[in-house]
Amino acid sequence: MDDVAGCIACDLTSGRVELPGGLIHRTTHWRVEHCVGPLGVGTLIVKPARHVIHVADLTDSEADDLGPLLRRTSSIVTQLAPSSQVYVCLWSHGPAHIHFVVQPVSEELMSRVGAHGPALQSAMFDSEPGPDPVAVADFADAARDKFEHA
Repeated sequence: MDDVAGCIACDLTSGRVELPGGLIHRTTHWRVEHCVGPLGVGTLIVKPARHVIHVADLTDSEADDLGPLLRRTSSIVTQLAPSSQVYVCLWSHGPAHIHFVVQPVSEELMSRVGAHGPALQSAMFDSEPGPDPVAVADFADAARDKFEHA
């Protein structure tokens, strides 16, 4: 299964749903995109190119590529987004397939939402507006440039 209608990750990849900032980076097995939703400008998603809902179902090649890509993505977010830490966490909630959230987290953000860690993300979904589309596009352009020239 490479494309499952109704899976937000597949819908974004296929173009059925508009992808803010467009595709930032692609490898043979993975895609890097800006996050949709209220997790803030600079939050990137690393997701498999094919529909996979369990980490255990990754191929050896997909698994081999994952660690270096997560490190590279985290490094780029660290360079581009002011933060005290960059969270990297797995989200998997079928029917949407697995995706790793790479999120810059500042002291100001933690103070504003009154939380950190998983509670921070939950609080952001409860209270934060979605990011400005122009700021997302600008961040995506800067991240794309870093991936191309790193």
